[in-house]
Amino acid sequence: MKKWKKMAATLLVASLGLVLTACSNAPVNSHSTGIWDGLIVYNFSRAIIWLSKAFNDSYGIGIIIFTIIVRILILPLMVYQTKNMKEMNELQPQLKALQKKYSSRDTDTMMKLQEAQKALYKENGVHPFASMLPMIVQLPIIFALYQAIWRTPALKTGHFLWLQLGSRDPYFVLPILAAIFTFLSSWLAMKSQPETNAMAFTMTLIMPVVIFFTALNVPSALSLYWVVTNAFQVVQTLLLQNPWKMQREREEKQRSKREHEREVQKAIRKAKKSHRKR
Repeated sequence: MKKWKKMAATLLVASLGLVLTACSNAPVNSHSTGIWDGLIVYNFSRAIIWLSKAFNDSYGIGIIIFTIIVRILILPLMVYQTKNMKEMNELQPQLKALQKKYSSRDTDTMMKLQEAQKALYKENGVHPFASMLPMIVQLPIIFALYQAIWRTPALKTGHFLWLQLGSRDPYFVLPILAAIFTFLSSWLAMKSQPETNAMAFTMTLIMPVVIFFTALNVPSALSLYWVVTNAFQVVQTLLLQNPWKMQREREEKQRSKREHEREVQKAIRKAKKSHRKR
């Protein structure tokens, strides 16, 4: 299941360029109508411009602050995702036992496996596709941000550091940073898992590459969003899903379990010895 989630994430990011190129190029303003243009894209544009005014109309800083606000707003969703992922990890031994029990590949056995897995998820209050929610929420934000920049003349022609926000980064600094932070956030998340597999490792390497080449072909303002959001993700992972802390907790839990088992065995031996003396 994790394999399909990661593959879906890669395909969604890879298709971003195609989706964005199909969007309208008509400027958005106070006369724009419709839910997408008038309510979402135009208000994204207004929010970035309003935030920029506090920094001498620096639209780049406006985008950075806007990105941080977005990440804070979806933080409860990320906390829920992290909690759900931890619970999923706790169920891995039981899931493996079910896979071993229903190991045949015929249709009936596979249906029984799926039903058993659903029952296990329901019993423990786990939602296996919860990890997709943050990505599903962020995709419309990325689309709307692109549209707000591309369809607002002030943002499209705005400058920040060496960047023209409506054009690609000429020095590839932002695509490289976006790829690095994407790798770090994926690597930290992978390190927090009790077990890793070849697919997880491969996706940890593929996602930064996909982000890098996508960022090469979109406005630098969108690349700036990716850099900030993935840097935020790195900090968030270290706080909520610190792999070294989780590893220590697992080791402590395993140590407590072994000590409990030793105490049980010791009690059994003591009981048997006492019984023989009688």
